[in-house]
Amino acid sequence: MGTRHLFVRFAGCNLACRYCDTPRDTPATCRVELVAGRQRFFHLPNPLTPEEVVLLVVNLLRQLRHGAVALTGGEPLLYPTFLRELLPALRQVGCRIYLETNGTLPHALEEVVDLVDIVAMDLKLPSSTGLRSYWSEHEEFLARLEGKEVILKAVVSRQTSKEEVERAGELAEKARAVLVLQPVTTRDPNSRPSGMRLLEMQEWALRKTSDVRLIPQVHKICGWL
Repeated sequence: MGTRHLFVRFAGCNLACRYCDTPRDTPATCRVELVAGRQRFFHLPNPLTPEEVVLLVVNLLRQLRHGAVALTGGEPLLYPTFLRELLPALRQVGCRIYLETNGTLPHALEEVVDLVDIVAMDLKLPSSTGLRSYWSEHEEFLARLEGKEVILKAVVSRQTSKEEVERAGELAEKARAVLVLQPVTTRDPNSRPSGMRLLEMQEWALRKTSDVRLIPQVHKICGWL
């Protein structure tokens, strides 16, 4: 948290979490920032080519130093062929690659894992997503990340159970990963955990792993996106 990242956002996702704030359909145009961090945008028709994305990224990198280029979504791993073309070109211009993913597509990860530096993987807790559990997919996904810097993020709600948090802590410990507990952002106050409940969840996780952080969605607090 607090490190400047340049976001490349991919449309579409293989999941439909009930708290998701990103449209799943591919829009007709892609919004591109002209000046880094100034919210001055222009639009280009979708889909962009890897070469176009590289040019747009380099333009922003020349304006301001960034810690990494963050691939986010939606779900970037829906497009492994595109990534195999994009990522080598980004690395050639000195970019560190930060992949954000829902951690349910381990075979797609295999195709690009050698080209990413940091992986931030969501742990999809049924209590928050409204979906089934994905523990087996998450374990298979993490097994392919040996030697990578890994961050695990779990969106937690008032309904999140001790068992879910403890299992998240166990996975973080096994992967030698930081575990981030993020309170769900929703207009429904009955879904959000209280401050005391968040501290309790952190205590549960800390009994399983050593680095557990409570971090809200900072971009929403700051009004960036």
